[in-house]
Amino acid sequence: MMKNMIKFPNQNRPEFVAELRSEVKKYFDENRISKFGNSSLIVKTIVMMLLYFIPFTLLISGTITYLPLIMLAWLIMGVAVAGIGMGVMHDANHGSFSSNQKVNNWMSKTLFLLGGFPPNWRYQHNTMHHGFTNIDGHDEDIAPTGILRFSPHKPLYKIHKLQHLYAWFFYGLMTISWVTFKDFKQLAGYKREKAKLNTSKSYRQLLVDLIIAKAIYFAAFLILPVIFIPAPWYITVAGFLLMHFVAGFILGIVFQAAHVVPTSEYPLPDESGNVENNWAIHQLLTTSDFAPKSRLLAWYTGGLNFQVEHHLFPNISHVHYKKLSPLVQRTAEKHNLPYYVEKTFPQALRSHTKMLWQLGRA
Repeated sequence: MMKNMIKFPNQNRPEFVAELRSEVKKYFDENRISKFGNSSLIVKTIVMMLLYFIPFTLLISGTITYLPLIMLAWLIMGVAVAGIGMGVMHDANHGSFSSNQKVNNWMSKTLFLLGGFPPNWRYQHNTMHHGFTNIDGHDEDIAPTGILRFSPHKPLYKIHKLQHLYAWFFYGLMTISWVTFKDFKQLAGYKREKAKLNTSKSYRQLLVDLIIAKAIYFAAFLILPVIFIPAPWYITVAGFLLMHFVAGFILGIVFQAAHVVPTSEYPLPDESGNVENNWAIHQLLTTSDFAPKSRLLAWYTGGLNFQVEHHLFPNISHVHYKKLSPLVQRTAEKHNLPYYVEKTFPQALRSHTKMLWQLGRA
């Protein structure tokens, strides 16, 4: 089935959508604030960039020579890479970092620090994941390699019985796969699908951009450190891999704890491409919040613990989600619709582990 054939019935309980949008608009109007990022987002951007580039500068300048400190610097960079991805790049690629789209365009390029490629990411995440959340064959986030099973509609293999134990290791490979082969594989796949990644560039031009981006990334963040860091080359390579493993692990557990949990539904369209619920209700059924009272988690993860709010309003900056969450919950409950939330992040991880266990069995 072609991806653009999926249709959500707008006539299905439109009163919920209308009231929710009205409540959210009222919040911004009454408080006289913009839906885009504010000064706190600027501060976060500066902090995350410093958290990344200060250790990097200390490494290549030879200031750090003690091996444990060298590896600690790479680990801190991994924490920063994940923070940049969740709190800066994510908003920018959704167009919500700033009201100035030129600023969004420039800040979206911070994805290069994660080793990713913005055109691919925007199509996979903005178009497919947000457009068709948890729909098999459309949402790539629930279609990883065969060793992981995130959907009950995927083939079940014996190895999946253990995925609740080994999945965590593969989360750590997320950005490593971006840096190496995934972007090339994705770009080729999107070309076959004739997906629209860029209105002004052909796939040949995008491939050239991708090759140049990878060359610059490896030159700046691997070859340069190998040359200048006062340690054997294999130590530097190990540090580079550690950075990406830490970043990938953090990104993996944050994203999967919101969609691959026991409350998540995995609806399938009928033969005509119609799904049962309208788009907004579909987001409520396939998404869960977690740790809504944790200010630190909300700050570091770029509000991704408020995934329900993010999926309903992806064009609103994450800095507003904490205040919007009571509005969304109240409106959902008023219309007898579910609003899933785990009180803490450990509870969300336990739920994700339970879902991995369930999906590993018939």
